[in-house]
Amino acid sequence: MRYIRYACIAVFAIALIGVALANRSVVSLQLIPTEVAGWFAVTPQISLPLYIVIFGGIIAGLFVGFVWEWIREYNQRAEAARQAREMRRLQREVAKLKGEKHHGKDEVLALLDEAG
Repeated sequence: MRYIRYACIAVFAIALIGVALANRSVVSLQLIPTEVAGWFAVTPQISLPLYIVIFGGIIAGLFVGFVWEWIREYNQRAEAARQAREMRRLQREVAKLKGEKHHGKDEVLALLDEAG
């Protein structure tokens, strides 16, 4: 299974290198459209190779997807935490009741009583 994973990683790496080599030309990215930039007398612009723009878009999309999923699963995490608190409370209550039941008894007899 480990070799299959390494083979998949190698194929993925070769594909990424191929995309990077095929898209080496420099493109300019503008943060504000030219018409709007004239109003502010500012033209924020950066020149980057196209493959960096492509990979940056993929990474940004993954990040947005992870954050979106984390927010969406908030209810499940809150419910799991609530159930864990309830379970700990019930375990403490059971331990307390067992202690009260066997209060004053010999420890060995209490253990035998619980086992039976």
